[in-house]
Amino acid sequence: MTVRAGREFLAIPGPTTMPDEVLRAMHRPAIDIYSKEMLDLTESLLGDISKLFATKGKSYIYIANGHGAWEAALSNVLSRGDKVLVLESGRFAIGWGNAAALMGAEVEVLKGDWRRAVRPHEVEERLRRDKEHTIKAVVVVQVDTASGVQNDIEAIGKAIKASGHPVLYMVDTVASLGCMKFEMDKWGIDVAMSGSQKGLMTPPGLGFVAANARALEVHKKANMSTPYWSWSEREGTENYRKYAGTAPVHLLFALRKAIDMLHEEGLENAFRRHSLLGEAARRAVSVWAEGQVLGFNVAEANERSNTVTTVTMSNGHDPAVLQRYCKDKCGVVLGTGIGDLSGQAFRIAHMGHVNAPMLLGTLGVIEVGLNALKIPHGKGGLEAAVSYLGDEVAA
Repeated sequence: MTVRAGREFLAIPGPTTMPDEVLRAMHRPAIDIYSKEMLDLTESLLGDISKLFATKGKSYIYIANGHGAWEAALSNVLSRGDKVLVLESGRFAIGWGNAAALMGAEVEVLKGDWRRAVRPHEVEERLRRDKEHTIKAVVVVQVDTASGVQNDIEAIGKAIKASGHPVLYMVDTVASLGCMKFEMDKWGIDVAMSGSQKGLMTPPGLGFVAANARALEVHKKANMSTPYWSWSEREGTENYRKYAGTAPVHLLFALRKAIDMLHEEGLENAFRRHSLLGEAARRAVSVWAEGQVLGFNVAEANERSNTVTTVTMSNGHDPAVLQRYCKDKCGVVLGTGIGDLSGQAFRIAHMGHVNAPMLLGTLGVIEVGLNALKIPHGKGGLEAAVSYLGDEVAA
């Protein structure tokens, strides 16, 4: 016997659930990729992407996922043999570093911990020791969706500036753009990248990179660039060059609608919504953790992200059993533990197209699963989430 009906609900970190309005926006004929309509669509999206990154720099759209945007960011500012400092706080900055190594860079990892955020003072200290300025770029993620950590990108930027080092500061915002504050210019970020399938509520397949004037100057001497990723190749009056060929027309229709919806809500309101829902999820997990089986992967409360909560399971309990129950019996798909947390955790996504009913439904299903599977847990997690939202959301 199950209590599910209809399509599954995805409570995973990506691809996230898309609004029906975005899906409908794609359900129309293609347009002439040389037309004024296409030109206007491109210009409006490039302008809005720059606003999302909060930069006066240049933005670029790639037909790629986040991994492709990693390559675009790296290849345009690095030369083969350049050293990259990777700030570890989970899986994804390490993945970005692995891409850099395969592309011909020398990679050094500033060792971190999957249970904590990057420590800015450690970044400053390492850069101060690099007297010869051999490190050309620092890469970090704002939110790591594997560990669930949220890094203080502004504080890291201040640490880099305090070190006096001329290194490029590069940030991955795949799991944060459109969900939380990001101030590229204000925080001293040279290159930022993101993807379409999380906070921007669009199908996977679009990657975004923004570059400031300093990065664009470095690009002129970088020798890692290739025709598809190259910023220089995407300049010019011909609109098709902005996509290195045929534009991904229907994905652009979807993105236009998604960004319009963010504008309608208001970015600050979207940030507040993610903050509220993230804390509601954490309130539930805090109560469940009283059973000594479930717990937070990220140790410090202020380092837990507003877009995904990574929940560990211990004392011989397998998170896959809970995940199967939630999916098969109730139709809710939870994120699995990945990397160092494989087989040890599940993840609750609360990013992009998500609201209180979606989150509370997910938390309720988890609680049903914990009860049905006799997994020890503190009682009243869902009630704690409801109570918190009731206190915080004004009548």
